[in-house]
Amino acid sequence: MTVQTKTIQSQLNLQIANWSVLYTKLHRFHWYVKGPSFFTLHAKFEELYDEAALVVDEVAERLLAVGGQPVATLKEYIETATIEETANETKASDMVATLVKDYTTIKESLNELAKVTDAENDTITNDLAIGLIEKIDTHLWMLHAFLEA
Repeated sequence: MTVQTKTIQSQLNLQIANWSVLYTKLHRFHWYVKGPSFFTLHAKFEELYDEAALVVDEVAERLLAVGGQPVATLKEYIETATIEETANETKASDMVATLVKDYTTIKESLNELAKVTDAENDTITNDLAIGLIEKIDTHLWMLHAFLEA
């Protein structure tokens, strides 16, 4: 196995861990959001955690396809992730600000994955990374717009 293959596998595991932590955080936000933005954010957080679950599965399947072993326990997610567990945010604006930070961190790591996969001619993983970056850009735009209101 080449160094690049190990790097790609490691970066895919990072995605699995980050999206898994994000999934749990989004569930908490969905359950605990209150106030005037409840209906909007309650539905949005559900949409986002459903997406996160699909991303975890898609990335894990890609990792298996390139010969890797996905992290698959809560302990591994926390040890591997570069985003933090929830800080018990209670205000809707704090929840959204946390998501901006998390999505930005995930996007940065996806940019790294895209660079490595492009250099290695791994077009399938590269397409996956670029597609996720596109989704995150839309989420960041919407989350920023919410915070500006």
